[in-house]
Amino acid sequence: MDRRKMIGLAGAGAIGAAAAGVIGPQIFDSAEPARAADAGAAVPFYGAHQAGIVTPAQDRLHFVAFDVITDKRADLVELLKRWTAAAARMTEGKDAGAIGAVNGAPEAAPDDTGEALGLPPSGLTLTIGFGPTLFRDAQGKDRFGIADRRPAALADLPKFAKDTLVPEISGGDICVQACAHDPQVAVHAVRNLARIGFGVVSVRWSQLGFGRTSSTSRSQQTARNLFGFKDGTANLKAEDAKLLDEQLWVQPGDGAEWMTGGSYMVTRKIRMLIETWDRTSLAEQEAIIGRDKGEGAPLSGAKEFDEPAFSAAGTDGKPAIAMDAHVRLAHQQFNDGARLLRRGYNFVDGSDGLGRLDAGLFFIAYQRDPRKQFVPIQTRLSRQDALNEYIRHTSSGLFACPPGISAVDDYWGRALLA
Repeated sequence: MDRRKMIGLAGAGAIGAAAAGVIGPQIFDSAEPARAADAGAAVPFYGAHQAGIVTPAQDRLHFVAFDVITDKRADLVELLKRWTAAAARMTEGKDAGAIGAVNGAPEAAPDDTGEALGLPPSGLTLTIGFGPTLFRDAQGKDRFGIADRRPAALADLPKFAKDTLVPEISGGDICVQACAHDPQVAVHAVRNLARIGFGVVSVRWSQLGFGRTSSTSRSQQTARNLFGFKDGTANLKAEDAKLLDEQLWVQPGDGAEWMTGGSYMVTRKIRMLIETWDRTSLAEQEAIIGRDKGEGAPLSGAKEFDEPAFSAAGTDGKPAIAMDAHVRLAHQQFNDGARLLRRGYNFVDGSDGLGRLDAGLFFIAYQRDPRKQFVPIQTRLSRQDALNEYIRHTSSGLFACPPGISAVDDYWGRALLA
């Protein structure tokens, strides 16, 4: 069956579900993650937590960071209201606006760009976060009267050893993470938010991703990164409700109350030196990671989900998992129990002009407090990880992702800005 027929049938299925009342504003407030019934279906937009965090990771990503270019708080609030309404519509598989791409006056610009016409929702989730510069800009100005509401956990990330960050593709006042099983659906969502935001925000940087590199649910198999290794075997999973409360969701009393039920997102664009890695022996690759390349088992075990035995010795009498192996340094045992919920993606941005792939991992991690989780873990990795010979961190971002949208009269950032 060709792609057009498949899309048509999927679209018809989505319409049928909508008629049956399956697709539409839903309240999702339970231990179960927001998820689509199938790859083409809609993920509920409303709920206690934003979708796109513990939602089973979709196949495609379009991530965008915006700079706010107005100093008017009312304009920012109005934009967030419009964005929320558009996001709710697009995650249901509808046009961004009520008129849509083709039903308006011929003389007027459409209120949807149209490239997702006929496509199903494809599990689209849209997750928003607020960066440190929204609270006080680079000049120290409190543009929106919210500087005193900046959470302590949103402290600027330190400079890590071996960072080669490019400022133009780092930071941002607001971010939106669009995940879907169809890249066109994700791109359509970001494109329309940018269109709606014209005059209030401008795109600072963006990143396309494919092939998720983490599993966020036990219903998913562990994916592989561009080094060919399984990635995120020990990731937090949506089903681990107790661990999520401990490690992922901001709890009452943690600080800024408007963040209760939310989470903090760290992004890092990590270029992989593909050609150098590809000339490295299999034995050395496995020693650097601390797992075997086929099964994904720790070098002290036999199966992927065997718990690493860091005291185990290899046949040469040395530790089976090297002291500078990635698995050892990132493990919670050596980081005061700190864990992350990762949902990164592979990227290939062409070549660098010298015949080398500009490719790697767009790392995304959610946590309850970056100061206690990402920062100590990355500090250890940046100083000791044998993998550093093969990677370069070129972009960094930190964002406070508020709790979910409770109802149709709620909007992104209301608890912060109201």
